[in-house]
Amino acid sequence: MSEPASTRVMWMRGGTSKGAFFLAEDLPADTAARDAFLLRIMGSPDPRQIDGMGGADPLTSKVAVVSKSTRDGADVDYLFLQVFVDQAIVSDAQNCGNILAGIGPFAIERGLVAAEDGETRVRVYLVNTGQRAEILVQTPGARVTYAGDARIDGVPGTAAPIPLEFRETAGSSCGALLPSGNAVDVVEGVPVTLIDNGMPCVVLKAEDVGVTGYEDRDTLDADTALKTRIEAIRLAVGARMNLGDVREKSVPKMMLVAPPKNGGAVTVRSFIPHRAHASIGVLGAVSVATACLLPGSPAAEVAVIPEGRRKTLSVEHPTGETTCVMELDEGGAVTSAAMLRTARKLMDGEVFA
Repeated sequence: MSEPASTRVMWMRGGTSKGAFFLAEDLPADTAARDAFLLRIMGSPDPRQIDGMGGADPLTSKVAVVSKSTRDGADVDYLFLQVFVDQAIVSDAQNCGNILAGIGPFAIERGLVAAEDGETRVRVYLVNTGQRAEILVQTPGARVTYAGDARIDGVPGTAAPIPLEFRETAGSSCGALLPSGNAVDVVEGVPVTLIDNGMPCVVLKAEDVGVTGYEDRDTLDADTALKTRIEAIRLAVGARMNLGDVREKSVPKMMLVAPPKNGGAVTVRSFIPHRAHASIGVLGAVSVATACLLPGSPAAEVAVIPEGRRKTLSVEHPTGETTCVMELDEGGAVTSAAMLRTARKLMDGEVFA
């Protein structure tokens, strides 16, 4: 398939992100041609993405590629692509749990999954990392509805609830939950946890890099000394996390943690990786919540953890909180994580290169 002049697309908000949702058959099969097309439609590289559909922010420059699955136990395959804003890079090095929230409704709308009356469960294979998730979509009268009373911080108003459940996420990108084998490593003089429970993350105490962890996004983005310091840590751990040279990769994410201020489990300021996140990514929150459960880790030192094998952990972030419901086995290992998200269809039509 040659590069199309235009192709059908659905633009959706998923969680606290938004982007383009494509059927795989509607994009070029050749990776280079596909990436060139996506850069063109987003308007990258350009800090404003003025000549494309991107919103000049990594959170609004995302792509989902969806196809009918032939795998046992999966209805659809989902490939996530991060289109960089100011660089000509399209990365498949990570998942996106926020965009995942839109995959269920999109799959039903495009006829990949038949809607049931009431609720429809969509089983998703995450191509980037080989993990699986289940999405519950509200479908009264066997039609997707986006209207409802569910709220998530970082998104105005309310929408239909879309619960996401993740299983077997540990080591999905790095090969192990703790790729270095340690709950704590010291990198560039700073204690860190290198962790991958669905998203490769470096978790460290905010105070150890000279900030409180309660700063707003703009303040963090303007702190060039902080960003230089945490980038040095990020580059130093790439090999330890089995990610190689991460200079031009979107992982690992940098997670600066502090004690909770609003009754949650932990406060987080997330870098994704070079800009501060307006909230926190779904799978990033899962990885941070998991780090909070590791005795002696930087996150455990500042977190407030409830009792019991089923733990509800509120991860506080700049625009509110994200709740993770963690199921643990008898040995204390996380076996599943569930989160509440919402999504909304914004546009369905054609996009032009």
